[in-house]
Amino acid sequence: MTGGTRGLKSELLAGKHAVVTGGAGGIGAAVTDILLAHGARITSLGRRPAPPVQPSAPEQRAGLHHFVADVTDPDSVAKAFAAARVQFGDIAILVNNAGQAGSSSFLKTDLQLWRRMISANLDGTFHCSQAALPDMLAAGWGRIVNIASTAGLTGYAYVSAYCAAKHGVVGLTRALALEIATKGITVNAVCPGFTDTEMTRETVATIVAKTSRTPEQAQTELASRNPQKRLVKPEEVANAVAWLCLPGSEAVTGQTITVAGGEVM
Repeated sequence: MTGGTRGLKSELLAGKHAVVTGGAGGIGAAVTDILLAHGARITSLGRRPAPPVQPSAPEQRAGLHHFVADVTDPDSVAKAFAAARVQFGDIAILVNNAGQAGSSSFLKTDLQLWRRMISANLDGTFHCSQAALPDMLAAGWGRIVNIASTAGLTGYAYVSAYCAAKHGVVGLTRALALEIATKGITVNAVCPGFTDTEMTRETVATIVAKTSRTPEQAQTELASRNPQKRLVKPEEVANAVAWLCLPGSEAVTGQTITVAGGEVM
């Protein structure tokens, strides 16, 4: 359970079916929790067989279902979305959160790492958006929120493949937003800085393995990129996602909402 939704209960998204990819932990779990708290029914997709998400209120568990799916595989995505529709009906909200990070110097970035970063971060967003969009077009209403990264807005050394993939997500967001701007559907990207998630802990472990830094020094180095000198909390990212799905955000589309303490302006 994410602490940011304790006591929150609304019906602003009642009846809306949201698919959250990578919904088993970190940002995905926080997004799942806050959308449930606003009354949405959630299909969580991930490579793990069951999510460790515990909704803020016990009665919300009936509105949460998890399917195993590989977002890089269009057939796996199609099967999972079909099963999700049987469970909760047509899809109104899609949060493309699934992704991976991998680091290497540019000359040591082999084709396998390059393709893995593009496939997990960009292809997955493409496949899931294509799977969800027909439902939204038929309803004349929809919300697509892509979890990109500050790496989609600027460059970072030693993660060229990841930066390229996340820049691609931002470009896809902008292009699709324009294409369907008159259809009652918004498409936006949320770009977190370094966030207190398993992905960041893996980055810390990589820094430790490749340098003489301690875990504490490595985490401090990452946090120092944020002008607030801290890691972002998953629920802070989830709050931005929820706002883009709630009433009142209808005129916001094609945007990149940065949640990084002022790191990128």
